[in-house]
Amino acid sequence: MTFGILVFVLAFIWTAVTGALNFGNLVLGLAVGLLALWLVRNHIEAPRLLVRARRILALSLLFVYELVLSAIRVAILVLTPNIRSRLKPAIIAFPLTVTSDIEITLLANLITLTPGTLSVDVSKDRRFLYVHAISVPDKAALIRDIAGGFEAKIMEVFA
Repeated sequence: MTFGILVFVLAFIWTAVTGALNFGNLVLGLAVGLLALWLVRNHIEAPRLLVRARRILALSLLFVYELVLSAIRVAILVLTPNIRSRLKPAIIAFPLTVTSDIEITLLANLITLTPGTLSVDVSKDRRFLYVHAISVPDKAALIRDIAGGFEAKIMEVFA
């Protein structure tokens, strides 16, 4: 992403955050974007920044997809006439591959924000994340889904 495009993206983010899309606010957003990029100019590597932005976008899209899919699954589960026959709640010990505090926190938050699942705790040795799910017919499949989904994308973002 070129410097100019990045400044304009930051300016539009500024106008979205402030909630006022007018000429004066856009100019102020451009100034803030220029200042922000000037302050971090030594820490930005253009090719790496673009790759990381794509990875963050991929993680965001995966989260939205999982959010919608889980919301539909929970709605179907709740609307089932005999809900007790379909409920199979469980707490699983998800083996963590991610190691840093920010990666573990992000994974736990994404799991908690997804309907039907809740991050309960992290083991003392930080090797397991305990996850409660409202319906778990196959624990191994749930572990594979988390590992191949959120955890894999988080590792890509922080690689």
